[in-house]
Amino acid sequence: MIPLDLRMIALMVVPILFILTIGGVILLKPIANKLGLLLEAMARERNQPGAAAELERIRDLLETLNGRLSLLEERQDFTDALLADPERRKLRLKGPRSSGEGGGDAGGPAGPV
Repeated sequence: MIPLDLRMIALMVVPILFILTIGGVILLKPIANKLGLLLEAMARERNQPGAAAELERIRDLLETLNGRLSLLEERQDFTDALLADPERRKLRLKGPRSSGEGGGDAGGPAGPV
């Protein structure tokens, strides 16, 4: 076997390190750019504390609207169920308009429906 001296080792190690360094830069540059953008956005958010409060206010408004919409949906389903029932329709048609006793409400249904 031929003994390797330091010059031969250096001639093998330097090009390998050079290739690994260039490859690492090419592979890690996009990741480093995205990380930099993330850190910049976090710093900008930290400098604007009003944005978090505004976001929380918008979230509360959306939850309130969601609750009101759910109630409206329940009421609409209830109304549709009442109007779809044929027995309720017959009662509604036999109201004060057909008997001639309108208590001042000319277009309303007879009593609670």
